[in-house]
Amino acid sequence: MSWLVLIVSGVLEAVWATALGLSQGFSRLVPTIVFGVALLLSMAGLAYAMRELPVGTSYAVWVGIGAVLTVVYAMVTGDESVSVAKVLLLAGIVGCVIGLKVLH
Repeated sequence: MSWLVLIVSGVLEAVWATALGLSQGFSRLVPTIVFGVALLLSMAGLAYAMRELPVGTSYAVWVGIGAVLTVVYAMVTGDESVSVAKVLLLAGIVGCVIGLKVLH
């Protein structure tokens, strides 16, 4: 259960990071609300997962999921360029996150 919560929390990290950018310095209401709700849920889930999983592993997986999804979303929406190097580096992050799960 902790791993599932951690994965969902990582997804929510990507949501709050994206909403933070869309809020334009908290000047837009809806993205600001999405940011706040996603941030609270993401942190609560991370804290829950850390009750059973090691802090280092939990944090690395959480950040990895959030970072990869944030960049992929930006690439899909055209806010960030796509290159073979970026895709390979993102695949490396995903591989490392999977490795941390397998080795746990």
